Amino acid sequence: MLIGKILYYAAVIAASLVPHKHALHMFQQNRYELKRYTAWAKANFAGGARRALIPALVIGAVALACKRLSTPAVLAACILIASGMAAVLIMRERKAQYIKPLVFTGRVKRQIAVMAVLYLLIQAVYLVLFRRFNLWLMLAVSYFGPWLLIYPMALITSPIEASVRQWYLNDAKRILSEHSDLIKIGITGSYGKTSTKNVMQAVLGQHYNSLMTPASFNTPMGITITIRQYLKPIHQVFVCEMGADKKGDITELMEFVHPSIGVVTSIGPQHLSTFGSQENIIREKMQMIELLPKDGFGVLNYDNEFIRNYKIKNEVRTVSYGIQNPEADYRAEEISYASGGTKFTLVHGDERVAFETKLLGELNILNILSAIAVSRYLGVDWATIRKGVKQMKQVEHRLEMKMINGRRFIDDAFNANPSGAEMALDVLKMMPGKRYIVTPGMIELGERTEEINRNFGAMMKDRADIAVLVGKQQTKPIYEGLQESGFDMEQVLVVDTVKEAFAFIYQTASSEDTILLENDLPDAFSK
Repeated sequence: MLIGKILYYAAVIAASLVPHKHALHMFQQNRYELKRYTAWAKANFAGGARRALIPALVIGAVALACKRLSTPAVLAACILIASGMAAVLIMRERKAQYIKPLVFTGRVKRQIAVMAVLYLLIQAVYLVLFRRFNLWLMLAVSYFGPWLLIYPMALITSPIEASVRQWYLNDAKRILSEHSDLIKIGITGSYGKTSTKNVMQAVLGQHYNSLMTPASFNTPMGITITIRQYLKPIHQVFVCEMGADKKGDITELMEFVHPSIGVVTSIGPQHLSTFGSQENIIREKMQMIELLPKDGFGVLNYDNEFIRNYKIKNEVRTVSYGIQNPEADYRAEEISYASGGTKFTLVHGDERVAFETKLLGELNILNILSAIAVSRYLGVDWATIRKGVKQMKQVEHRLEMKMINGRRFIDDAFNANPSGAEMALDVLKMMPGKRYIVTPGMIELGERTEEINRNFGAMMKDRADIAVLVGKQQTKPIYEGLQESGFDMEQVLVVDTVKEAFAFIYQTASSEDTILLENDLPDAFSK
């Protein structure tokens, strides 16, 4: 009997490995925040219940066996069932493909250790108090328990993570304080932050030894990693992307980095679910300008009405940029697009300067205008700026033109937003051949999520010829918007996965066509 208990104990532990990994994966994709994790769990309860149906039936069979069979027979049957369940889950996991896989950071490793202790303690209690019915409970805890264990694990690790985080933040602040001559540029916005940062780095890098935060490292810890690992005495400029999805985020980052130059690229309904209101988003993003030193320099996108109409409570010097607004200090005119890039004329006072770039779309031109404004403030000459703009590489996953398997794609997969999506569709409209769009829609827009996605569907009329929607449930508003706009619904395909979408594209699209990839949701939001 003892050997049987040990074998069953090993089997239920094996059966818990994949559920534990999935729970940690979703907790990570929800930024290690219990509030976001709980909201995600509620939103995905129905889908999770469907996926849990077969495991629930298996566990129910164990419960039935516990009631009907003799103890030795029950134990033997349960060992086989638990082992089979573990084998199936592990084999499925090995074949699974994730958009954003679980990253085993130091934080996740600490979380794994705490969850393992909690789980093993619970199962050890059941093992010690061995009764036939406990076999059922042990297997139920293996499959369903990890999703609930996230809560005590988070409460236990929270003070540990806070201490670790504060130590690293203090060390990063110390390093920054030792670079007294460093020019620090902060960039924020509801969208366009990462692209603007890359453009800024490409232009300023022609004149200065410049460092930027990599990828989307726009949180306190991401910025801390950049400073501690990459900032060197030779750097003259630090271009720092600053993200925010709730009140207080920009304030915290400004007090951390203390930039003297601030850029606000845009303000829109992104992260409405966590900010609570558009007014909260506006106030928080504009902290980028209001917390600059009085001798600092602010750069504002005047094509954005929220930015343009905001009354800044700071006497800092500011300049504006835009395409649509004739009052902007830096404007782009005579814009022309081609598959190879964009040409435009920069207008600043009496100056008119011709530019060309590999980048596509008005959003990227706006990003370039902000970089030009900062570069001119820092004394960079026009020839150097033009060279930087011409030579800069396309920003990955942001209106990036690329060839994949002989097909032409516009990769705008990173974090779609209403304004950026419309600009991407405008670029698609000008492309030759059939025009495809592949999208799962937009998220984290609060109560306006359905409305914005419905409008997104309507925007596709006359800009795209074929629409491929990924995720039957989440793309319903887009489908409705397509219908209401008069889009040819025979040219709309709804699929469950990105893999199915690409299979359709490769089967039907030719090398003369253009495919727009608009947004790429993390696994936590794909449904």
